[in-house]
Amino acid sequence: MSSDPWGRVDETGTVYVRTAEGEQVVGSWAAGSPEEALAYFERKYEGLVVEIGLLEKRVQTTDLSAKDAQTAIGHIREQVDAHHAVGDLDALRTRLDKLVKTVESRREERKAQRAKQSDEARKAKEDLVVEAEQLAASDQWRVAGERLRALVDTWKGLPRLDRKSDDDLWHRFSHARSAFSKRRKAHFAQLDAQREDARRIKEQLVAEAEALSASTDWGPTAARYRDLMADWKAAGRAQREHEDELWNRFRGAQDVFFAARSSVFAERDAEQGENLKLKEGLAEEAEKLLPVGDLKSARAAFRSINERWEAIGHVPRDARPKVEGRMHAVERAIQEAEETEWRRTNPEARARAEGLTGQLQAAVDKLRGQIEQARAQGNTSRAEKLERELEGRQALLDQALKGLHEFGG
Repeated sequence: MSSDPWGRVDETGTVYVRTAEGEQVVGSWAAGSPEEALAYFERKYEGLVVEIGLLEKRVQTTDLSAKDAQTAIGHIREQVDAHHAVGDLDALRTRLDKLVKTVESRREERKAQRAKQSDEARKAKEDLVVEAEQLAASDQWRVAGERLRALVDTWKGLPRLDRKSDDDLWHRFSHARSAFSKRRKAHFAQLDAQREDARRIKEQLVAEAEALSASTDWGPTAARYRDLMADWKAAGRAQREHEDELWNRFRGAQDVFFAARSSVFAERDAEQGENLKLKEGLAEEAEKLLPVGDLKSARAAFRSINERWEAIGHVPRDARPKVEGRMHAVERAIQEAEETEWRRTNPEARARAEGLTGQLQAAVDKLRGQIEQARAQGNTSRAEKLERELEGRQALLDQALKGLHEFGG
């Protein structure tokens, strides 16, 4: 007979293992010595030790499910309870019992963790739904659309809830996205219609602008271009592919007109500038007639100067009062000299005064009729010229009437 602290072999070859409940039969051995029998069953015990150790490690370090762990524990326990090994089987049972508690603890931890994750996922999805519903009413189409797409990606990354909760939240989430898409589609459809209307309006404006580009009716055409520009701004923007092309045509037509106008105005300004120089020279020549010495010579010289003056065209508007004022001053001085001479030298002054007054009155009346006729014909420049002549004649008439009054007439 052979034995060790945990087992023995009797004379019949039966192998026993010692446990807290007493000896248990392990099995029979007839193929060799008792020592070999004990060694064989001790190796089976060591195998169980290794298997339990590996299972303990898997439970602690891997995500082995509680169900699989319990199945593995049950399998090892069956081997231990079958007493087919020699060793401290009670220690193995103790380790298995402890491992059962560990698995149960891990299962509860995982259950609590899953519950926590589920609560967090529910809260996260509810937050996504609330934000999506808020975005559904937004008019910030690009920003809101991008944010909704990001919310979908976030949703996909969250764990699923129970089917009913998940479906209910997804239905709200999807409805919010659909509502936003419907509003955005309607908005851009309306915008497309508005841009198409703007395109048609701007094509008409371009056609009119191009038709006006060759006009030489400078004032009315420039005013019309200002109106067209106001209409252009009021029309809104056309589609992007049409807007730039239409604007280039519209602006190009204006540029043609205003460039031509600028060229003509530049030539006119240059011509009027030369006219001003000529009239300033004549005014200076007329001023040299003062003070009047030889009245007859002065009168003849002034008449010659005035004829040359009338032959010259317009001068710049802002320079006209000054240069014409210089000529009028000379003309008035000569008129005053004539009046003085007439009174001093002519015994028939009254007769001449009466005759002169009549002539001047007839001339004034004739000039007024010519002015009215010129204005009726739309000849503004001739009317202005006649008005300047009328001013001089009226001044002479006033002086003549004054002199005639002095004669007692």
